Amino acid sequence: MKTSIYKLLAWSFILGISTSCNDEFLQRDPHVSITSDQFFRNVKDLETYTNGFYAQMQYSYEDLGSDNISLNTGANEVDQVLVGGVSAGNVGGWNDWSNLRRINYMLARLDNVEGSEVDINHYVGIARLFRAWFYIDKVQRYSDVPWYDVDLRDTDEELLYKEKDPREMVVDNIMADLEFAAANIKTGTDRTRATKYAAVALLSRFALYEGTFRKYHPELGLSGSENAFLERAASAAEQIVESGVFSVYSTGSAADYSNLFKSANLNGNPEMIWWADNDEKLGVGNNSHVVFNWQWSLSKDLADTYLMADGTPFTSQAGFDKKPFVEMFKGRDPRMAATIVHPGFKTTAAGDPVRTSPNFGGYLQVKFYPNESERKGWNLNFTDLPVMRYSEVLLNLAEAKAELGTLTQGDLDRTVNVIRARVGMPALPLGASADPYLANQYPAIAGNGTLLELRRERRVELACEGFRYTDMMRWAAGDKFNTGQEGMYFPSLGAFDVTGDGVEDIALLQKPGDEGVLAGLPDAVRSSLSKYFLQDENGTPQSFYLSEGTKGFVRFTKNKNNPPMFEGPKYYYRPIPQQQLVLNPNLEQTKYW
Repeated sequence: MKTSIYKLLAWSFILGISTSCNDEFLQRDPHVSITSDQFFRNVKDLETYTNGFYAQMQYSYEDLGSDNISLNTGANEVDQVLVGGVSAGNVGGWNDWSNLRRINYMLARLDNVEGSEVDINHYVGIARLFRAWFYIDKVQRYSDVPWYDVDLRDTDEELLYKEKDPREMVVDNIMADLEFAAANIKTGTDRTRATKYAAVALLSRFALYEGTFRKYHPELGLSGSENAFLERAASAAEQIVESGVFSVYSTGSAADYSNLFKSANLNGNPEMIWWADNDEKLGVGNNSHVVFNWQWSLSKDLADTYLMADGTPFTSQAGFDKKPFVEMFKGRDPRMAATIVHPGFKTTAAGDPVRTSPNFGGYLQVKFYPNESERKGWNLNFTDLPVMRYSEVLLNLAEAKAELGTLTQGDLDRTVNVIRARVGMPALPLGASADPYLANQYPAIAGNGTLLELRRERRVELACEGFRYTDMMRWAAGDKFNTGQEGMYFPSLGAFDVTGDGVEDIALLQKPGDEGVLAGLPDAVRSSLSKYFLQDENGTPQSFYLSEGTKGFVRFTKNKNNPPMFEGPKYYYRPIPQQQLVLNPNLEQTKYW
């Protein structure tokens, strides 16, 4: 009886269904209205079935959980990990295996499909691309995981209770799936669907991840195997470059970069390898408006990373960290103002300039914030969103070659310097001097100025696109969390201009009624100020404070007595939920947990 219960529960875990479902349901095919005998007869059936995989398509318009964020008031696992709030007993995850079964279900039922081998393999390639994507997430989270390439049934007791497979084996299978996808998916013309180039781009992305993870994580015991992955990352990126199909989107407009992330129509954009179509007529929208002043803001560390417009580090200037908000944006890389709320930014054409919110740190995200015409409410933003874009591929190519020690000035000129040229930034020279600010952040490569600058370039170009946390993990840069996150600097309590018109807009005060520091301001200015308080009327601390009492950097009360602390190598991975170890006693907990 006990074995039967475990079987049912384990099968439910694999399917991602409730344990209250009956045995009859467990014997059904994934789509209740069809059976495998009726379906998978021709290529059209494969197309119809693989259309269901696109719900797993991944893209992002935020960098939550990374050092690009100063404050997040919502639920975030990384924030909880850093304060010791995550354990095997309360962690989420490990519950999406039904997505894998849907893929394997099709791959196991191809014998009776009629059609050309080329057409059949196109859809097999799409299935294997999505299987690879599924397992990429698993490896990045747990390292060792069970590999399944069959659709499990409730009678497959040995497989249901199998042990984890080693990372090397799972990664080899991921690479095999991506290689098949890259070789067999057609080039296509619809960039809202998986194409050969999407498969090659994902191959480059994952090979770079795995190669650098192995290089910078000696705890894996895989040192010496990284170069094969780095070489494949470079060659896959080269394949896309040499195809001549894509280019960095540049019309000569200063808005070209920001328009990539708030366009009503990305169709035909030469930078899009894969993009998500949102269309009011189709009733498909997104929530990208939440990036602005909702639950998070961006970090001062990210803001400080942007270069000056002449290519010199902002952080090399005396007193850079204490510059007033308006001064911070003068003469900077244009991508900074396209990413972070800047003096003069408006949410509506007829509205007033935004007064930034110091209680969130002050650096509000504007990248991906839709234009007024496309911003209509919850799930009613109709901007198209990048899934994969050519600039990432160029950054992959440059970084992989730099890690291999084969990067040339010619490589920089056809990759990073093309990206920089779009926004009018100076070219990056090979052999750039190491910026001490970056060297302190990445001590493992402190002497490699070019690689440090490539990491800077990747951070600023791809900010808020969902890459930053994974990049930190593969570079073994978890210690960056230990400095904590900060917002804007205030030299004192009082009133300050944040819109750039020379008139004070906001006031930072100790508590309500304590306005002596505003004495001397014209009445009209005082009455129009947006006021923020460090304490309420009873003296209770609010959500933020200043690092030096009545002056300093904005910091956040939630971490004042419980600061984030990254514990490596443990926190580079996640534990398997305890209940899954009970269901399958052959599973071992993730190492270090």
